[in-house]
Amino acid sequence: MKFTCNTKELSNACNNVIRAVSSKVTIPTIEGILIECGSDTLSLTGYDFEFGINTVLSAGVTEPGAIVINAKVLCDIIRKLPDEDVTIETNNTAVSIISGAAQYNITGIDADDYPELPSVNGGYPLELNQKLLYSMINQTIFAVAEAETSKPVYTGLKFEMTKGELKLIGVDGYRLAIRTEAVDYDGDDISFIVPKKTIRELQKLMNLESDKNVSLSVGKRHIVFEIENYSIISRLLDGEFIDYNSAVPKTTSTTVLINTSSAIECIERTLPVIENNQKNPIRCHFENDQMRVSTVSSLGRVVDYTHANTSGERVEIGFNSKFILDALNAADVDEVKIELTGAVSPARISPVNSKSFFFLVLPMRLRNEN
Repeated sequence: MKFTCNTKELSNACNNVIRAVSSKVTIPTIEGILIECGSDTLSLTGYDFEFGINTVLSAGVTEPGAIVINAKVLCDIIRKLPDEDVTIETNNTAVSIISGAAQYNITGIDADDYPELPSVNGGYPLELNQKLLYSMINQTIFAVAEAETSKPVYTGLKFEMTKGELKLIGVDGYRLAIRTEAVDYDGDDISFIVPKKTIRELQKLMNLESDKNVSLSVGKRHIVFEIENYSIISRLLDGEFIDYNSAVPKTTSTTVLINTSSAIECIERTLPVIENNQKNPIRCHFENDQMRVSTVSSLGRVVDYTHANTSGERVEIGFNSKFILDALNAADVDEVKIELTGAVSPARISPVNSKSFFFLVLPMRLRNEN
């Protein structure tokens, strides 16, 4: 194998692909990047048996072929090369990397030993605008559970595709985030759960200045995202997802309209005296034209107020400050509506003038401040 390509383009590609290379399993092959040359293209692949990234670059190919090179070694070398172009040549598993006056001779691994990536044939296709998908992810991913704290099925973002509509759902047992958008989809109703890691890596590859779409192809066990000149393949999560519709309160006894920034700032002023969100919830008191926020810990006590238009019953309710702040920050609107049904039912937070998304936050039991 022998090819020449632009050093900066190769370095950028290596730095993206390496994120799919295994850092936990010490198998030399999957600690590497698979490099394959066609007639005038160069393909780089990283894969850890659950998640993979592939990209294709233009290259001047003298001799087609394939090799696996340790990902860290390759990325470190390419990043430090002095010239605009780099030439990589192999002889069996001996690899020569030349750029300007610099020449490296390293040992690669036979490409035949590299695992084959799963294929998604005949999957359900969907094209989405990058900015729209990025926004939908931002307003739901924060509610997805961390791997070490919940059931595996809740460590992914759920996609529900119906005719003309896409819904994303994130849940961790304490909060729920749902975003719904109209899309150009005319296939069967399907749902699937994509691991949080995959979604995060997809966001890193998105170019919000681009007018190109993200393509999704969904199979029984895997999904492929295609974005610009990158492909991401990931396993899907299995398991029984929560019946989130039953978690949404059907009635409301108190409705609060509040400026989002004012609410965030008021809650953030309680943070200096909070030692532990689980032990020191914030106490929110909604009545008339005011939201009163307070908390007590061994570090001290804080009370603050902000204006709010409250209608319905007076209510005092406790929240984990992080959970309520995550929801308010994700709302990304000037004013939100907070709907409450007493002190022990979830709070529903949504935009005042839109039904495209909402968040549920479970309350915390309050103790007597005295």
